[in-house]
Amino acid sequence: MIPHHRVDGPPDAPPLLLINSLGADLSMWEPQAPVLSRRFRVIRYDARGHGRSPVPPGRYSLADLGGDALDLLDHLGVARAHVCGLSLGGMTAMWLAAYAPGRVGRLVLCCTSALLGPASSWAQRAATVLARGTGAVADTVVARWVTPEFAALRPEETGRLRDMIAATPAAGYAGACAAIEDMDLRADLPRITVPALVVAGADDPATPPAHGAAIAAAIPGARLVVLERAAHLATYEQAAAANRLILEALDG
Repeated sequence: MIPHHRVDGPPDAPPLLLINSLGADLSMWEPQAPVLSRRFRVIRYDARGHGRSPVPPGRYSLADLGGDALDLLDHLGVARAHVCGLSLGGMTAMWLAAYAPGRVGRLVLCCTSALLGPASSWAQRAATVLARGTGAVADTVVARWVTPEFAALRPEETGRLRDMIAATPAAGYAGACAAIEDMDLRADLPRITVPALVVAGADDPATPPAHGAAIAAAIPGARLVVLERAAHLATYEQAAAANRLILEALDG
């Protein structure tokens, strides 16, 4: 499946694939795209079931999501790309690095987890959105994406993030919840051999820094950085700091 995508930056620059979180579309990378596209061919896309991408019925798996990323790279003629993903996007990025290592250059994993239980909570969230729509969880989710301080200082941006969650197709959101429900990447992490940076948000209630620390400890040579005053969408809330970290990691 070829997901809806956008490409920015010089066509001959090193490719960089950005993979969004659950409930987000490619616009979540707006704070990154103008900066990163000066030096990279930045490829953003809507994960299956999100934004303007197709919404296949049923449960999704990380293999489905990773396969879509590989299909997109093939479609664009990209043999190998750096990969940066946040939350569900980070899970997809880890899957790519473990199962398609020849396609991944350097790896940046933001606010993510190799095992995010309990599984029952993801089944319940999927059931809620299928019954009541993604608007039913949008307020709760956006409150995890940004700190209360950010929400108070930048209410319009917080509202746009909330609306992005609420606009996600219910079937797509529920399908992606199933991928997280079934996920356990812990045994795969030691097989990842590409250079990896793990970024955590100090105030992230969804994937606290301990999750990032566990990933960094399991991937050989990986480095962990914790961003202060950042919740789950740390790349958005602390964009300048996140951009510096991403550029440093990709420059080696």
